[in-house]
Amino acid sequence: MRLPEAAGGRAAPVEAGAAGQRRRPAVFLDRDGTLIEERHYLADPDGVVLLPGAAAGLRALRELGYALVVVTNQSGIARGLFTEADFHRVQLRLEALLAAEGVRLDGVYMCPHHPEHGGPCECRKPGLGLYRRAIAELGVDASASLFVGDRATDIEPARAFGGRGVLVRSGYGAAEARRLAGAFAVVDDLRGVAALVRNLPAGDGATSA
Repeated sequence: MRLPEAAGGRAAPVEAGAAGQRRRPAVFLDRDGTLIEERHYLADPDGVVLLPGAAAGLRALRELGYALVVVTNQSGIARGLFTEADFHRVQLRLEALLAAEGVRLDGVYMCPHHPEHGGPCECRKPGLGLYRRAIAELGVDASASLFVGDRATDIEPARAFGGRGVLVRSGYGAAEARRLAGAFAVVDDLRGVAALVRNLPAGDGATSA
């Protein structure tokens, strides 16, 4: 999948993978409480509301050279509260709102499972299954990537991949920030994530917080 060239600010590093394939770092984004307002088991597209600063932050991260990849747990499917079709309708609404703001996602990866409703899986965050799949399918440089969300489970995978975990204070993030007590970088919103990247020392890339 072709990505725009980085422009403005300090571009994220791009490394060569197997057989010279270029690998671009990504921002792995939680959805609910990070991109859109937190709703309990969102099944209605009319309930999709972009959080303040979300579109602007995504545009800035794109300009810095990052692919934009959503990784989301949707256990409401396993619980029987909504269907995969409902999820896709909500996702289409989100992507339409982002498109109106000039933002395109590079990938969306969803776990529909819950360990109490069907048993454990490898894809439910903080499990690494969806991240590994995205890394392979999109040609991502995981060690230079950002792992962003409003819960510890969204950002803990950064440790496994050598990337940088960033907690946003939206959604459940304010309470999580108090609980984590400095274990990860904390910013207000996705604009803050882009500002954090711009302010990293040259050559620091997206290393662990």
